[in-house]
Amino acid sequence: MQYDLTDNITSNTPNGSAIFGVFSDKSLKELQKSLSVTDIAKIKETIKKSSFDGKANQSLCVYETSNKKLDKIFLIGLGEKNKYNEKNFLKSVIALSKICKSENIKNIYLGASTLINDKIDMDWAIRNISIHLNGIDYYYDETKNKTKNKNIYKVSKLFFVFNSIKKNYKQDLKKYFSQGKAIANGIKLAKNLGDLPSNICTPTYLAKTAASLGKTNKKLNVKIHDEKEMKKMGMNCLLSVGNGSEEPSKLITINYSGGAKNEKPIVLVGKGITFDTGGISIKPSNGMDEMKYDMCGAASVIGVMKSISELNLKINVVAVVASAENMPSGSATNPGDVVTTMSGQTVEILNTDAEGRLVLCDALTYSLKFKPKHIIDVATLTGAVLVALGKVASGVLSNDEILTQKLKNSSNISHDYIWELPMWEEFQSELDSNFADIANIGKRYAGTITAACFLSRFTENYSWAHLDIAGTAWNEGANKGGTGRPVSLLTHFLLEHAKSL
Repeated sequence: MQYDLTDNITSNTPNGSAIFGVFSDKSLKELQKSLSVTDIAKIKETIKKSSFDGKANQSLCVYETSNKKLDKIFLIGLGEKNKYNEKNFLKSVIALSKICKSENIKNIYLGASTLINDKIDMDWAIRNISIHLNGIDYYYDETKNKTKNKNIYKVSKLFFVFNSIKKNYKQDLKKYFSQGKAIANGIKLAKNLGDLPSNICTPTYLAKTAASLGKTNKKLNVKIHDEKEMKKMGMNCLLSVGNGSEEPSKLITINYSGGAKNEKPIVLVGKGITFDTGGISIKPSNGMDEMKYDMCGAASVIGVMKSISELNLKINVVAVVASAENMPSGSATNPGDVVTTMSGQTVEILNTDAEGRLVLCDALTYSLKFKPKHIIDVATLTGAVLVALGKVASGVLSNDEILTQKLKNSSNISHDYIWELPMWEEFQSELDSNFADIANIGKRYAGTITAACFLSRFTENYSWAHLDIAGTAWNEGANKGGTGRPVSLLTHFLLEHAKSL
């Protein structure tokens, strides 16, 4: 997508459609600087004949314009002016994205002055417009023959229409639009990996995807560890999950070296269970198809690595992906089996469907070799987080209050929401075992917390946070598909981290 600034739609620009925001007072003052008196009159007439009153999520199309450059003019409701905030702005961006796609608008004249006011930071706004419009062309069709490549919509050119253009606008537009595009590309990759069926997206497929990504940037170095190498390292917990599968497990590392050699890296650890039947503790069949999304933690960290490599951030980041397929068979791990982890601690596997923490615990121990500043693991870990937070927020649990606050700040910036759950010492006894150092499940209640308590046994010596994305990684129902979360959250976190150095 090409983009540019303009303060005059009648200049030497291609034909397209214009989109403006209108508050509930229906004032067209900001539009008068971009449109003719005739068009303003036509808009007023169209509003009068319609039910459009400027409420959020409303839209209106004006089909006739006097400007030969404009095919149509669209209005988007922004709600009450005194209540306008970032959430309302994002609603308007979602609305304009839907209009562009449904109307197949190739060239867009976006009335930026009508959407961005003194309550909305312009840099943040440009980045978010870019995220949505660069992400609008995502459409899953890889396993569809009839519609493959037929439903892809792309914007050709986007003009930001400002009533007045300041000197820094062009430079800021390039910087923040590029940031949004990089984030969108990471989100699209994460969505696609999640949406692929498990007979295609296997641990080996994830490894090949990482290897391909590694060839796109000299700052990326990818290593793939096979089962033989993991066995040598003592990663018996990770390997135990894939015992019942014919698909070999993989440990994938993607090392991005953009910072100084002595700078401690941020390590992102992703759970990559490419299909989760539950193993011997098998799941009910209803909805089991969605267990292809149990690798969305891995998908998101790979997506983040794509984003930061395109941004060329001057920081060091390592992604560690622990990938396996959890299947029942004669060679599968049994409930009650005791396994020795890479850390030397033993685990009694009371439930083979609590497998995510088993691959993560060895990956977390392995991550120590990078001498990290922070480690953040991302996993579709527990159904309990859905009970606590629904589909709105991911859960965060951590042993570092400062790291947690940084993630919360990035959540507020990205609107990729997280909510902190407690991890008090009193929860740890839930994991007591008569036959091993630790059990892999607790009692009935507080499942998200006890799962994090399990991981905390392997993260005592460094700053660590756990993101449980089981409620936010994909949508169900008619709009079933990956969301790409929390790529935006983590990329914003890394952008802020880069600023602090």
